[in-house]
Amino acid sequence: MSESTYPEVNDLTLEEKASLTSGGDAWHLQGVESKGIPGYMITDGPHGLRKSLASSTGETDLNDSVPATCFPPAAGLSSSWNPELIHQVGEAMAEECIQEKVAVILGPGVNIKRNPLGGRCFEYWSEDPYLAGHEAIGIVSGVQSKGVGTSLKHFAANNQETDRLRVSANISQRALREIYFPAFEHIVKEAQPWTIMCSYNRINGVHSAQNHWLLTDVLRDEWGFEGIVMSDWGADHDRVASLNAGLNLEMPPSYTDDQIVYAARDGRIQPEQLDRMAQGMIDLVDKTRAAMSVEGYRFDVDAHDEVAHQAAVESMVLLKNDDAILPVSSDAKVAVIGEFARTPRYQGGGSSHITPTRMTGFLDTLTARGVDVRFAPGFTLDLEPADAAMAAEAVETAKGADVVLMFLGLPEAAESEGFDRETLDIPAKQIELLEAVAAENRNIVVVLSNGSVVSVAPWAANAKGILESWLLGQAGGPALADVIFGHVSPSGKLAQTVPMDINDDPSMINWPGEEGHVDYGEGVFVGYRYYDTYGKAVDYPFGYGLSYATFEVSDVKVARTGDNTASVSAVVKNVSDVDAAETVQVYVAPGKASVARPVHELKGFRKVFLKAGESAEVSFDLDERAFAYWSEKFNGWHVESGAYTVEVGTSSRDIAGTGVVELDGDGKSEPLTEWSTFGEWSEDPTGSKIVASVYAEGEAGNLPKMPDNDMMRMFLKSMPINSMPMLMSEGGKKITAFMLDEYAKVAK
Repeated sequence: MSESTYPEVNDLTLEEKASLTSGGDAWHLQGVESKGIPGYMITDGPHGLRKSLASSTGETDLNDSVPATCFPPAAGLSSSWNPELIHQVGEAMAEECIQEKVAVILGPGVNIKRNPLGGRCFEYWSEDPYLAGHEAIGIVSGVQSKGVGTSLKHFAANNQETDRLRVSANISQRALREIYFPAFEHIVKEAQPWTIMCSYNRINGVHSAQNHWLLTDVLRDEWGFEGIVMSDWGADHDRVASLNAGLNLEMPPSYTDDQIVYAARDGRIQPEQLDRMAQGMIDLVDKTRAAMSVEGYRFDVDAHDEVAHQAAVESMVLLKNDDAILPVSSDAKVAVIGEFARTPRYQGGGSSHITPTRMTGFLDTLTARGVDVRFAPGFTLDLEPADAAMAAEAVETAKGADVVLMFLGLPEAAESEGFDRETLDIPAKQIELLEAVAAENRNIVVVLSNGSVVSVAPWAANAKGILESWLLGQAGGPALADVIFGHVSPSGKLAQTVPMDINDDPSMINWPGEEGHVDYGEGVFVGYRYYDTYGKAVDYPFGYGLSYATFEVSDVKVARTGDNTASVSAVVKNVSDVDAAETVQVYVAPGKASVARPVHELKGFRKVFLKAGESAEVSFDLDERAFAYWSEKFNGWHVESGAYTVEVGTSSRDIAGTGVVELDGDGKSEPLTEWSTFGEWSEDPTGSKIVASVYAEGEAGNLPKMPDNDMMRMFLKSMPINSMPMLMSEGGKKITAFMLDEYAKVAK
C-alpha cells in the first residue's frame, strides 16, 4: 500500500481492528505496520509538552522529560481572559509537538472548579463554564491549526481527587447541562478536538468509560463530535462495555485485545460498532500524518519563551494596591523576602510536570537587569516548622526598605494531582513571618504563588498590596518584574472567587463525599452563582482585578434582535495616563422564573487594550442559549418569556450599567392533565382560557361558583385539579370534568 493511500477499516482483519482500540504502550498508539498505520506518540500537556525521556520504552517518569516551554498552567492563564493569547500558546505547544513527533497532546482540562480545595484546580480553568470554554478553546484551535491533535479532558465531572478512580459523582441533569458540560460542548461544536479523554469517576453510578449516554448519546449524537474518545490512564475497566459505549481507545494498554475479538465473534459487539471505533483511530492517524512527517524541524526556543512571558504577564491579578504602593519606583530601596522569589513554584505537580527549556526566577531577573535589592529567604519551601534564625534575618532585611516584596504561597507538597487540599490557608510559618515583618515595616506587597485560591482575609491587613501570580510558568520572573516595576500594567481578572472562608462554599456540605459517592447538592449554584445570588460576602469576586490605569464603562445599550436574542454594546474609556487593558464582562440576569436560577451568569467578555485617554466601543451578540436554562421537565433548553436584565461591568459585583430586554420565550409547554395544578392551568395559554370559562360558567350558574376569597384561591393555585373536590366537594368534580373535557376539544 502506497504512503498516499491510507487504509480503511474494511482493509483490516478483525484482530487488526481490535488492536487499534488499545494503545501500543503507555505513550503510543498501536499501529498496524503491514497496513501502513503508524503507532504515533500521544503524551501529556496541558500547559506544555511533557514527553518522558523513557517514552520510547513506554515507561513513565513524571520528572524526567525532554525540555519544553512551560507556559502558565490554566490557573494563571485563565485569569488573562484573552482567547487570542491562549491561541498563541496553543500554536507554540503544537510546534514543540512537531519537533518531538508527538501526534496528540493531552489537554486542555476544562473541568469546573467546584470547590477551591480540588487538587487539580491548578490545571483547570474556572468555576464558570462559559469562561472555561471560551478560553480553553484557544488551546484546541491553536494546537490543531498546526496539524497536531488535542485531547479535551476529563469528560466529565472530574472535580475532585479524593477517590477519583471510582467515586460516583451524583449530579442532577440540570447541573450537568448548565455547569459541568457547557465548556466541553462549546469546544466540541466550535473547534472539534480530535480526541476527548473520559474521566476516571462514575457519573450517577456509571463509569465514564462505559457510559453510552455520555460518550454516544450526548457527545456524538447531540453535539456532533467527530473525533475519538480515549480513556484516562487506567479508566477503562471493561473493554467490551467501553467500546460499546463509544470508547475508541484504551490507554494504557491492558494487552487484552483478544477480549474485543471474542466479543465481536460471539455478538456482544456488533461489527458496525467495532468498525466505527477502529475507523476513528485510522482517521486520527491520518489527520496527524502531515505534521508527523516533518523532518528536521526545530522550534524557536526564544520565541516560545516570549509567548510564555506575555502569558505570565496577563495571568497576574492585582487584588490590592493601597496607597498606590505598586508599581515600585526604580529608585526605591527594595527588600525581597521569601524563598519563592529565588526558587519559584511555576507549575503544579503530577502528570503535567514539565522540564522547562529555561527557568528565570524573580531574583535572577533583577540580577540580569541590574536591579539591586536585599534578599532573605525567610522560610523553607516545605511543610516543616518555622526556622527562627531565617525569620529574624528576614525582619532585619526589611528594616529601612521603601518597599518590602514578600513572596508567599503554597509549596508543591500542599497541592498536586492525586490529592485534594485540606485547607485554604497558606502555611502558618509564612503568616507569622508576614506579621513579624509588618511590625517592622508596613510597606509590604505580598506576591502569591498558588495553583488555587488561598485565604487572604486573615492576613490582608498586614499588606498594602497583594499580587496574585498563581503559577507563572518558566518566564514568571521577567513577567513579575515587568508588572511590579511598572513596565506593564496588570490586567488579569479572577476566574475563581476568593471566598472569606472555605466553609462559605456551598459544596462543602457534601465535600468530598462518603462511601464511594459525592452528591452535588448545590446544583447549579457553583462559585459566584451561589455567592452573588445569596448575597454572601467574599474576599474578592469573580472577574475582579485591579490595574494601574483607571477605566470607565458607560453608554450601555441592550437591544432585542430576535424572539429570544439580543445585542449589547458599551463604551470603555481609559481615563488615566497609563496604557493598559480592561476586560468588559456581560452577565444575564433572568427575571421571574419557574425554577431556581442564579441571580446572573457570565455570557460574554472582551479584553480591550487602550492607551491613556483612549476609548473604544465593544459589542456582544447574545444568542438564545444565553437566556436559557436546562429544563428537566422538557429535557432540553428552555427560554421563558419575560424581562431579562443584561449587566455590563468589570466583575460579577462591579456592574457599570444595565439594560432590560423583553423576550417572547420559546413557547414550550407541557400538555395539561388532571395532575396539573390550577395555577399551571391559569398560566398556560390554552388553559387560561378554560379557567376563564370556569369562572364565567360559575357566574352564569352552569357550574359551581369558584371561591372568591384569597385563602381559597391560594389553595387552589397549588392544587392539582383532580384534588378540587377536597375544597368544593361534588362541585369540584364537575369543574375538573369540565376543564378536562374542554381541553380535550382544543387538544384535538
